[in-house]
Amino acid sequence: MTRVALLWHMHQPFYQDLVTGEHILPWVRMHALKDYYGMVALLREFPRVKATFNLVPSLLVQLEAFADDRAQDRTLAVSLTPADRLTPADVAFMRGHFFHAQRHRMIDPYPRYAELLARRDDNYSVEDLRDLQVWHKLVWIDPFYLDGDSRVRALIAKGRNYTEDDKAALRAVELEILRRVVPEYRDAVARGQIEVSASPFYHPILPLLCDTDVYLRTHPQARRPRHPFARPEDAAAQLELAADYHARVFGRRPGGLWPSEGSVSDAMVPLAAQAGFQWMATDELILARTLGATFSRDGHGHLEQPERLYLPYIVRIGGASIACAFRDHVLSDLIGFTYAGWSADSAADDFVGRIVEAGRRFRARSSGGEDAFIPIILDGENAWEHFEGGGRPFLRALYGRLERHPELRTVTMSDGCADAVQELPGIFPGSWIDANFYIWIGHADDQRAWSQVADARDALAEAEASASAASQTNLAAAREEVLIAEGSDWCWWYGDDHSSEHDLAFDELFRLHLRNAYRLMGRPIPDELYETNISTLPITGHAAQSQPSMLIAPTIDGQETSYFEWLGAGLYEVPTTAGAMHQADRRPPRIAAIRFGCDRERLFVRIDGPGPIQDLLAEGYQVAVRFNGTGGSMLTVRTDVGRLSVSGPGTAVVAADRVLEASVRLDELGIAAGHPMALVVTVSDASGAEIERHPAHRPIHLVTPDAAFEARNWRA
Repeated sequence: MTRVALLWHMHQPFYQDLVTGEHILPWVRMHALKDYYGMVALLREFPRVKATFNLVPSLLVQLEAFADDRAQDRTLAVSLTPADRLTPADVAFMRGHFFHAQRHRMIDPYPRYAELLARRDDNYSVEDLRDLQVWHKLVWIDPFYLDGDSRVRALIAKGRNYTEDDKAALRAVELEILRRVVPEYRDAVARGQIEVSASPFYHPILPLLCDTDVYLRTHPQARRPRHPFARPEDAAAQLELAADYHARVFGRRPGGLWPSEGSVSDAMVPLAAQAGFQWMATDELILARTLGATFSRDGHGHLEQPERLYLPYIVRIGGASIACAFRDHVLSDLIGFTYAGWSADSAADDFVGRIVEAGRRFRARSSGGEDAFIPIILDGENAWEHFEGGGRPFLRALYGRLERHPELRTVTMSDGCADAVQELPGIFPGSWIDANFYIWIGHADDQRAWSQVADARDALAEAEASASAASQTNLAAAREEVLIAEGSDWCWWYGDDHSSEHDLAFDELFRLHLRNAYRLMGRPIPDELYETNISTLPITGHAAQSQPSMLIAPTIDGQETSYFEWLGAGLYEVPTTAGAMHQADRRPPRIAAIRFGCDRERLFVRIDGPGPIQDLLAEGYQVAVRFNGTGGSMLTVRTDVGRLSVSGPGTAVVAADRVLEASVRLDELGIAAGHPMALVVTVSDASGAEIERHPAHRPIHLVTPDAAFEARNWRA
């Protein structure tokens, strides 16, 4: 009898800004509607099928918040706003974000949704906007509800001209599904049909937390972060926090561990064992490299060394040991990346036929007479939007065949690993992708991010060592921010490996967590945490910037005195809509343009708003120019009892009326002629909290004039 262990990995990054409480991207909520509930509920139809679900704690904690109606993301807020009260910024957001769905399976089958996509550049009516609010969520609703819930069926049948009551009905369905997710897993555990395993709490790459130099094992000539990271105690904490959280949610500590991205090393084995995990899992290529072997397949894709892969092992490091399963890479990827384009029956027949053949080959080559143990491990959520019917026809066909086949038996991972006998005296360090860690540390952007985490972690250690009892709450919050920044998801999107239209959001969220940590520690925030880590982003992001072409000498009077006084200055034009990550509220930007330039001794800056800058200051806002790379120098302008108040370099001259104009001596900034410098402009509210930053992702860069500046820029 061939034992088949299916492990579905459920994971989303930690999207929440712990300071504002906002969840920056909506994917925990959206996948909960479509995948997290239905994937486990489907097993009720197949009571003899067993499976393992890996639930990452940072996913569960966000899911609980949405189920309790405590969480908010902008997509949700905009979707619930009465359509006739949507602002132009809301409508622009909807155009950009309300069509994030697989087009072939989730948009085109619904004529009204497809029509709204085709008209995305047109002027939407209030009725169009309300229909879009409904459809962008309706297509994510679980297939059980799409097929059988009268409320959802009525909304689909209606098709268009939805009302605010319809939106409220859809919200009720949404909350109902969110609240059924965790109880459904508890029920499946209670009836013995599934096992729930865990990953480290915030999904970090454990071997890299233990020591980033482990990457040199596969890439000995690679560049290292400027500040290597080696905090095995953080790896241990991420494991212990995960086990404790699962115990709270499911009433028991998890027996199994899916280390984030299947990442393993000798250093993490004792930590996993100490946290109480009995088994872990990773990829077949890790086993091949551990054994010094090569796994090959014949022309039909069948493994030619089944007796080595299809059994559990015990990894023993010193006095610590843990069972380990190694997934069949090819079989797992067939589900994840191939079968979506097949009919459900053909895909299920092909898959089951391959497993049966694998088991027969194992028995033919095995000398001990034991049964094959075949782990199939893959993402349990992202593939299904590419399948017909959200993947349910395929899964029903697959589970039915697995349940009925006389040569196959599904088992949980704990059951499959329980009889592990063969020992490995170590394990090759790598992940389930190419058996290395390149994706998370191989690119210069990754290495910069690791250095930033290392700097923050060292600052935290120093703060904790000298902390008073009164500061313990803030330091605990700072520690959590650092643990979040240690997660794998941020570096997944850095470098040239992966990219999405949300790259900037992931980058900003990573740096935001570290900035929050420094604030909570009461320490200065490094300038670089205000600048994107994405080296491929154009220097000006998506806005227009020009460099100074002349020496300038404007009159600092706060007025548009003359067109010519700023002629030849550099110009940064602020985009008319700002991203969700860069404004604390949803108003249009309060800054419209930034002009900058120099004479031989001074830097000049002019800040324009959509209205008079003096009105902005009168409302209690504070405008600041931060000079990056100059020791954190900052020029701050506000009004105090109706009078202009300026702080910053001693001889700075500032005037604010229609525009804000300022001059600062370069020597006071420590900048010599011909040297580079950078600046950003921020707007803060009356409490001092920053609400806007321009440019959002990377400072304005310029070089101060040298003796040859005018000659280089001379034009006849």
